[in-house]
Amino acid sequence: MSLRSTLGRQLDRRLVQNIILGVIIFNAVLLGLETSATIMAEAGPLILFLDQLCLTIFVVELGTKLFVRGKDFWRNGWNIFDFVIVGIALIPASQGLSVLRALRVLRALRVISVAPSLRRVVEGLVTALPGMASVFLLMGIVFYIGAVMATKLFAASFPEWFGNLGLSLYSLFQIMTLESWSMGIVRPVMEVYPYAWMFFVPFILVTTFAVVNLLVGLIVNSMQDAHHQEAGAATDAYRDDVMAKLDAIEKRLNERTPPP
Repeated sequence: MSLRSTLGRQLDRRLVQNIILGVIIFNAVLLGLETSATIMAEAGPLILFLDQLCLTIFVVELGTKLFVRGKDFWRNGWNIFDFVIVGIALIPASQGLSVLRALRVLRALRVISVAPSLRRVVEGLVTALPGMASVFLLMGIVFYIGAVMATKLFAASFPEWFGNLGLSLYSLFQIMTLESWSMGIVRPVMEVYPYAWMFFVPFILVTTFAVVNLLVGLIVNSMQDAHHQEAGAATDAYRDDVMAKLDAIEKRLNERTPPP
């Protein structure tokens, strides 16, 4: 058995994947500890050493994958994702690139590529993007129309909320999130404009309860589709493995059975 196939089998083992997942979580904790001046003053050198050790493990893992997979490494989006995340951590944090030190926490995102359940969530989100774009376009149109109307209706009395198009868009976004929308904005407006509820209530019904729930439905459906595809792929792989084993058993039996 070649070295490449041996390393490939080891990388695919559940134990190795769990170890990598543990290193990722441990490294994320270390990056959080680095934000504490008190902890860094007491154990700074140890934390930095462990951080470099985790980075070394990631580099060795990616290097091994490159050696084992070859060109196939670049055909997997998750491999490219890991390569970029680890590559950012390897860029020297000096001069104008010192901001990259803060980006090291992105290594915690590698949990997504290691945990299958998280991969399904991200794949579901990516699959839902085309449908979400249409919904966002619809929401943008509704917000623009609402902001123009709110500016013309309420700017004179409430310039801090509806003084211009930008302020109206932000105020309507706050209303859509239902964050202090009634006592904070709508009721004060209604004290001056008693029929203002005829504008705000339909806006909330359309944006908060209709469009936002439509987004949620798209994402849930996409995640379910991704889960079904992954389950189907696993079933096909299991079936192929069983058929290969049965063929091997049949071949051995035929070799042992003497010809008539």
